[in-house]
Amino acid sequence: MGKGLNAARKLKKDRRKQQWHDRYFKKRVLRLKQKADPLGGTAQARGIVIEKVGIEAKQPNSAIRKCVKVQLIKNGRQITAFAPGNNAISFIDEHDEVMIEGIGGRMGRSYGDIPGVRFKVIKVNDVALDQMIKGKIEKAMRR
Repeated sequence: MGKGLNAARKLKKDRRKQQWHDRYFKKRVLRLKQKADPLGGTAQARGIVIEKVGIEAKQPNSAIRKCVKVQLIKNGRQITAFAPGNNAISFIDEHDEVMIEGIGGRMGRSYGDIPGVRFKVIKVNDVALDQMIKGKIEKAMRR
């Protein structure tokens, strides 16, 4: 490796070459996160509920977590989203329009004891789910 007065071009070229061995650089430049993410890099997305599903929690817990399968409107991808809150699944019906956001796990992956679920429901038919659970708002009919 040259270290002389006129070595800047070679040093710069070598540095550019070595950057591709850094996985975070590669992921950012090739936009792999946006391509792999069902939401396409956005914070939230709308979708239509296809079915309600119960997912068993990982060991050592033995609960059945209430989730919904959602088809996203923007790209047609199907994802599983968690319905947070006590008895929240009763406010969500099939063919409802829901708003989805990330569940807040590590680096966009699943959270807690729910395997493979990376998203949660925050709104149903443009009404906040947590407000419905508290009994402050009633569920609106879908337009």
